[in-house]
Amino acid sequence: MVEMTREDFEAAVSEGLDLVPADLAAQMDNVVVLVEDDAPADDPELLGLYEGVPLTERDHMWAAGALPDRITIFRNPTLAICDTREDVVEEVAITVVHEIAHHFGIDDDRLHELGWG
Repeated sequence: MVEMTREDFEAAVSEGLDLVPADLAAQMDNVVVLVEDDAPADDPELLGLYEGVPLTERDHMWAAGALPDRITIFRNPTLAICDTREDVVEEVAITVVHEIAHHFGIDDDRLHELGWG
């Protein structure tokens, strides 16, 4: 387990986001990435969560003024499975790509097939 302040974790999340391929990041629409200390009580080992309307489900009726989709990275579960700061950055990047995939409408089964599950 890595010990890391919230500020240092947020910096690691920023570094992890920088590892997301630019062409993928450029296609994201109306998404915010947030950090929370703990995952929901019903899934305490969850590293990340996508909440929103996937691009594949948006149509002309989808409101232009809609609130942003949310990708939340959970600090404590991530730190619990990592041994170094570098591990944290790498795990955050993997988690963010996984959650971005949900933004693009890719489900967990397909992510597992692609090796991102």
